[in-house]
Amino acid sequence: MIAILPRIALCLSLLGTLACAGPSIPHEPDIIDVMLPVPAEQVRIAVIDVLTDGGYTVEPKDDEQMVTSHRRDMRGPWDWMLDWRFGTGKSWVEAKVTPASEDSTRLKLHVFYQGKDGLFTRWEDSRTALPQSAENQLRLIKNALHLL
Repeated sequence: MIAILPRIALCLSLLGTLACAGPSIPHEPDIIDVMLPVPAEQVRIAVIDVLTDGGYTVEPKDDEQMVTSHRRDMRGPWDWMLDWRFGTGKSWVEAKVTPASEDSTRLKLHVFYQGKDGLFTRWEDSRTALPQSAENQLRLIKNALHLL
């Protein structure tokens, strides 16, 4: 009887862990594509400044495209407990700055976001958190360009 108790406890804990797993929720990609009445070089500088201030490391691919690494968050000694219980997310951005004319620029931002619900779950594509969303990044870029 005593030898069965550890097996029952193991089965119950495994069942509890698997019961929390579910299919990922489909979502729309977080892409924004706009025309800005500002020269391309000013937009490029504003995009780099905003993304750098947001915790991203910006790496230019060519004259028009920029890619970031994963966003760096401020970490603390107790974050592992929050991540274990509530989950966490990571994001990165692809930006394309294309001159449309001498005084206007086309800006395309694509924000990728992955999240996980806890320590023992896998990373899945998720809806972008509001502070990292493409719409919020565009608002910050427009603010840096004094368009708001």
